[in-house]
Amino acid sequence: MGFSEFLNSRRAPARELVALLRDRFDYVSVLGADVKAKAVQVTRNTANISTGRDTECGFVVKMVSGNVFYEYSLDDINGDIPALAEKIAQGFRLSAALQGNTIDPVHLSDEPMVQSFARPHDLADWTDQQLLSFCKEQCAALLAKDGHLLNAVVSVSSVETSKLFITGNRELDQNYAWVNGVLAGVYRDNDKVVQAYEISAHPSIREVLEELPTRTEKLLKKAHMLTLAKPITPGVYDVITDPSITGLIAHEAFGHGVEMDQFVKDRALARQYVGKYVASPICNMRDGAAATLSAASYFFDDDGVLAGDTQIIKDGILLTGISDLASATQLGTAPTGNGRRQSSRRKAYSRMTNTFFEPGSSKLEDMIASIDHGYMLFETNNGMEDPKNWAIQCVAQYGIEIVGGKLTDNYVSPVVMSGYVPDLLKSISMVSDDFSCIGAGMCGKGYKEWVRVSDGGPALKARVKLG
Repeated sequence: MGFSEFLNSRRAPARELVALLRDRFDYVSVLGADVKAKAVQVTRNTANISTGRDTECGFVVKMVSGNVFYEYSLDDINGDIPALAEKIAQGFRLSAALQGNTIDPVHLSDEPMVQSFARPHDLADWTDQQLLSFCKEQCAALLAKDGHLLNAVVSVSSVETSKLFITGNRELDQNYAWVNGVLAGVYRDNDKVVQAYEISAHPSIREVLEELPTRTEKLLKKAHMLTLAKPITPGVYDVITDPSITGLIAHEAFGHGVEMDQFVKDRALARQYVGKYVASPICNMRDGAAATLSAASYFFDDDGVLAGDTQIIKDGILLTGISDLASATQLGTAPTGNGRRQSSRRKAYSRMTNTFFEPGSSKLEDMIASIDHGYMLFETNNGMEDPKNWAIQCVAQYGIEIVGGKLTDNYVSPVVMSGYVPDLLKSISMVSDDFSCIGAGMCGKGYKEWVRVSDGGPALKARVKLG
C-alpha cells in the first residue's frame, strides 16, 4: 500500500481546475480524499469482515472571492475540466439572505510548497484471513479462560488515509494509517451481568496483535470486580483520574469549548477568558495533530494547513483556541491546523485532534498516598459539556475506593463527575509525571460531523462532585 493511485491519477486535472478557477476567484484549493477502512470482528457465534465507517473517496473545491467562502463537493475530477470549471463558477451566486452574513475581505496566504508526507505502516503485510484467524483464536482462548463469560468480542480495525491538496502555489499529499484492537467480554457473576473491555491502539497491525493477548487477565479481573461493584454514595471527594478520564476532562472542558468557530458564533464562554486563569497553575494543556502520535495525527488538515501543536492552557492561563481556515480568517488569527471534515461531502469545522494535559512532577503512588478517603477513576464512558456556560459531566466506567492512602478492592460503578469547568480545573493539586494518549475513539460536533480524536495525559488529583 501507499499513497492512493486514484488521487495520483487526478493531480493533473486538479491542477488544471485550480488554474481555470483562479481567473475568477481570489483563492482556489482542491482537496482530494481516498480513505480505506476495514474491520474484522469475531464473537462466540459470529465472524465478519466489513468496510469501516471512515471509508470515502471524493473532492472538495474551496474558493474565496472578496469576503465570501464558497465550497463545491464532487466525486471525481476528470473529463472536460473547462466545462467543470464553468459549472462550478456558475453555481455560486450570493443570495439576498446571505448578503448580511459575509466576512471582512479575505487575504489568504498561498505560500509555495510541494511536499509528500508519509508515516510507514504494515497494512499490506496482513491478509484478511490472517486477521480473521487471529480474532478467532483470541476469542476462543478468552472464552476458555473463564466460564462466567457469556460472550467475547475480539476485533481489529484499520483505516488508511490518503489526501491530496492543491492550490495555485502548493501541492501536498499525505498517507498514514491507524489500527485499533478491542478485547471485550460479557461477564455474569454475583447475580449481575457486566461488560468489560481492553483496547490496543497503534500505527501498525503488528503492535496491536502483539499487545491484545497480554490484556486477557486484566480484562477478566476487571469484569469480575465490576460484578461486585456498588453504586457510589453521592458527594464531594478527592479523586485521582487515570489517563482516560484525564483525557475526557481535557476533551470536554477545553476541547469543544476552544474550537474557534464557536468563538465566531459567540457560543463559547472561553473567548472571554483568553489571557486569564481558568485552571490550577500546575495545569498545562495542548491540542494538535503534531503534538503527539495517536489516532488524530496527520501532516496537514483539510484546509491544507500543516499540522499544529497548540498550547491551549499554560500554567493555568488560557492562551488560545484551535481553528480552521474560515474561523481563523474571521477572527484575524492564524489557523492552527484543526480544519477537519467528516468526509468530502461535509463542511470543514474547527475540531479537536490529540487533546491532552501535559505531565507534571508528582509520582502516582504519592498522589494515592495523599488521599485519606476518595476514589481513583478509570475508563471513559461518555461525557458532555456546555461551552456557553462551562457546565461539564464526565462518566467513568468505574472507580476504586482509596482509604488511608491505599487502593482497596472496593469498586463503584458507574461514576458521574459533574460541575463547573473552572472549579474542577482549579481544584487540581497534583499532576503525575507519566503520560498516555488514548486513540481509539471518534467525536461528533453536536450530534454529527464525526472525526477521529484522541485524548489523555497524566494522572490528576482533584476535588470533584461524584454521583
